[in-house]
Amino acid sequence: MPAITLPDGSVRGFDAPVTGAEIAAAIGPGLARAALAMRVDGQMRDLSRLVETDAAVTFITRRDDDALELIRHDAAHVLAEAVQALYPGTQVTIGPSIENGFYYDFARNEPFTPEDFPAIEAKMRAIVAAGARFEREVWERAAAIAFFEARGERFKAELIRDLPGDETITLYRQGDWIDLCRGPHMRSTADIGPAFKLMKVAGAYWRGDHTKPMLSRIYGTAWRDQKELDAYLTMLEEAERRDHRRIGKQMDLFHIQEEATGSVFWHPKGWQLYRTLESYMRRRLDAADYQEVRTPQLVDRTLWEKSGHWEKFREHMFLARVEDEDKTLALKPMNCPCHVQIFNHTLRSYRELPLRMAEFGACHRYEPSGALHGIMRVRAFTQDDAHIFCTQAQITSETAAFVELLRSVYADLGFEGFSVKFSDRPATRAGTDDTWDRAEAALREACAQAGVAYALNPGEGAFYGPKLEFVLRDAIGRDWQCGTIQVDFVLPERLDAEYVAEDGARLRPVMLHRAILGSFERFLGILIEQHAGRFPFWMAPVQAVVAPIVSDANDYAQTVAARLAAAGIAVKSDLRNEKINAKVREHSLQHVPVLVVVGRREAEQNTVSLRRLGSDRQETMGLDAAIATLAAEALPPDLRRARATSPL
Repeated sequence: MPAITLPDGSVRGFDAPVTGAEIAAAIGPGLARAALAMRVDGQMRDLSRLVETDAAVTFITRRDDDALELIRHDAAHVLAEAVQALYPGTQVTIGPSIENGFYYDFARNEPFTPEDFPAIEAKMRAIVAAGARFEREVWERAAAIAFFEARGERFKAELIRDLPGDETITLYRQGDWIDLCRGPHMRSTADIGPAFKLMKVAGAYWRGDHTKPMLSRIYGTAWRDQKELDAYLTMLEEAERRDHRRIGKQMDLFHIQEEATGSVFWHPKGWQLYRTLESYMRRRLDAADYQEVRTPQLVDRTLWEKSGHWEKFREHMFLARVEDEDKTLALKPMNCPCHVQIFNHTLRSYRELPLRMAEFGACHRYEPSGALHGIMRVRAFTQDDAHIFCTQAQITSETAAFVELLRSVYADLGFEGFSVKFSDRPATRAGTDDTWDRAEAALREACAQAGVAYALNPGEGAFYGPKLEFVLRDAIGRDWQCGTIQVDFVLPERLDAEYVAEDGARLRPVMLHRAILGSFERFLGILIEQHAGRFPFWMAPVQAVVAPIVSDANDYAQTVAARLAAAGIAVKSDLRNEKINAKVREHSLQHVPVLVVVGRREAEQNTVSLRRLGSDRQETMGLDAAIATLAAEALPPDLRRARATSPL
């Protein structure tokens, strides 16, 4: 007789094992109609499953976030059924729900194309409308293998053979169609609803192995209602418009080519943007008492072996063999072991702690070519990296100071807020459980003291310690994980870092790994898309263009440009024999914030007309006033604050 505890704390008793659907009906007809699935002691299950013992049960309805995963999972099954109905002989392989949608991989002699989508979508809508119930079936392993082999489904048969020996083999039936699946599912195909759309096709190797067959992957998206779907499609259109690769080409910021796969060729304007961000970050770190260092690119493998990175990251390292020295060197994929070498170079005192060591360190990591994405996913990048060597008692104050610095930097760069994830110990990790207990407890205490609210991200910590991940939300609602702070008791132990305590004892420092941007390349890509290329004036690589209306004003235009440059403004002059409307149009496409227009009258009166990006209006003012106005706008936020608080 199970006793069912509901979310409000009430308990309902039943005389026999009971299904989720029966529990919902006992609570009320409204819930019986709305419930799509349930959680039993936290585990998601079909409503048709029996609850046989005392348990806490919550129901998932369409308005719950969990419903999205169910809708997308079920939509993948409906996609597979539709494909096999329309294209007999196609084998189904794997089809999960993913962020914002779902996909299914198919084995077929002829790959699918987007031209196939209308027919597939129409068939999917017919299957949804039919409302076939999802029915869970438990099979014997041998019978399931034989079943799929008889249908020519060798990929499904292989999956079943490779499942752990103690795993229950479950198949789900929807009408006459059946598939291998762990579940759970909603009640019927009708619960998916009409708010789905097929998006694209791609090739994918079976099980991600390039030595295995190439499959045809169909991606789709699915949402709770048409309003959500429309909003998502609008966001995708906006994301395409803001794509940093397109804007980077349009603004002539950078390019990438095959001869240097995964590395960025920065053009003059792009490098100016990079330098502006780097200078800003350097000033912020200097003000926060960080000491900037520089460490080697090539480091002997023995250091990586000692640190544990060789075992963990070897496949991502680029190696160089020095034959006459019989050495293997690695291009550093991260800076942390090198920073410990600087710490260890002299005997440290507790009086030196916390020691904040920063480096804009050039790093290299092997990324598969298919994973590369513009400047956001590259092989050569510069980390916005620092390591704080401190005592355990200083973890809280250093975490709080870091969070405040990070919060200020993000605000200056145009991001209103962030969310935080607490990533705890992964399955494969260095250090003892006692070490991890201490590190996680210290980070939790630091969060409490610093007022940092977080969501738990189980098992996603670094191999040497737990971490906080700081997630930005951009102008069109996408999330980007950028900043991080990690508590590490392991690396100082492995690399024999120590300091002299007040009582003369030799103790290990705690090492806080921290970054704000993550990498300059990726963060600049995010910034380009955040601002759609229309950077704040202080950040823009070209802040103003002086454009004469007539050639008679060319000399004055050059004088204006020279004075603006002397005031610290990134300025160019456009003396081409083109009409002013053409110049306005061209520089608007280049996202230049201000066009400084001059003609005969401006030259005679020592004035200029300022035309702001996105505005048809012009503001005429004296040259000195214009220079003062633009120079004030060109001042980065940190320098603006410093000037505002200066007593002089």
